[in-house]
Amino acid sequence: MSTLSTLKLVAIKKPQQMPTIQLRRNKLSSKLWEQIQLARSQINGQPFVVTRFRSVKDRDTGLRKQVEMPKRIRPWWFVTENGKVCVSIRYGSWTLELAKGKPSVEVASADDLVVALETIKRAVEAGELDAQIETASAGLKSGFKK
Repeated sequence: MSTLSTLKLVAIKKPQQMPTIQLRRNKLSSKLWEQIQLARSQINGQPFVVTRFRSVKDRDTGLRKQVEMPKRIRPWWFVTENGKVCVSIRYGSWTLELAKGKPSVEVASADDLVVALETIKRAVEAGELDAQIETASAGLKSGFKK
C-alpha cells in the first residue's frame, strides 16, 4: 500500500481571491478584537496601544520614511443614564442593526461587555450578520460615488 493512498485526495485548487463577504467579516472581526482588547485593558487599568506605520516626509532631507505611530481606537460602548453599558457595533462609519430597530446591546457591567463583544465576534465569524454587513458596505460605497 502506498503512502499517498492513506490520504484523501481531492481535485480542488486554492481560490485566487477570497470572497468579498469573507473579507468584510474578517475586517469586522479584527475591529471587534480591538474593542475586546480595549475593554479588557480598561478593566485591568492598563493601556492598550495598537501601532501602525505611517509615511511621513522628513523636513530636513525631504525624503519619505516610515514611522511607527499609535493607532487611535475609539470605544464603541457608552454608559446610559441608569448605569448600564451599551455597545453598538460599527462597520466603518455605519452602526449595524443587530435586530430590526435595535442597534445596541445593553449589558450590566464592563465584564459583561467583554462577553457580549466576544459573542458578537463569534456571530460575525459564523456569518450571522452578513446581511447587515452588506447593507453597511453598500451604504459606505454610495458615499464615494460622484
